[in-house]
Amino acid sequence: MNIEEAIDLLKSKGYKATGRRKDILSYFNEADGYRTAKDLISHLEESYDGISFDTIYRNLHLYHEVGILESTELNGEKLFRMNCTHHHHHHFICNECGKTKEIDVCPMDELLGTLSNYEIEGHKFEIYGLCPGCKGA
Repeated sequence: MNIEEAIDLLKSKGYKATGRRKDILSYFNEADGYRTAKDLISHLEESYDGISFDTIYRNLHLYHEVGILESTELNGEKLFRMNCTHHHHHHFICNECGKTKEIDVCPMDELLGTLSNYEIEGHKFEIYGLCPGCKGA
């Protein structure tokens, strides 16, 4: 999802696309991988003196709720990234820097036969470790 698509989605759901909300979208659009609320607030403090965690969390929750951001949990902390729903895939996530690599293989393809009497409503598959840049550091 790009910034224009995200803004259109926000507006279609009845939300305003304020300058702050656009800056949040821009941050995640440029980020390579998952980022925390702390990462975002550190970035926004340069432009918005005194921005609160409440404001950040409200917007992160809103973006996640409407489908702009996807989230995961790593070491007990929630992380976010722009939703990349153009095709079905999963992620390798670096434990050190949060960068992601798409994985096009889906383990559900193999599991569907063993769950034939079940109604599957969704799934999530993530692999955690160190990316080549962090592994060599």
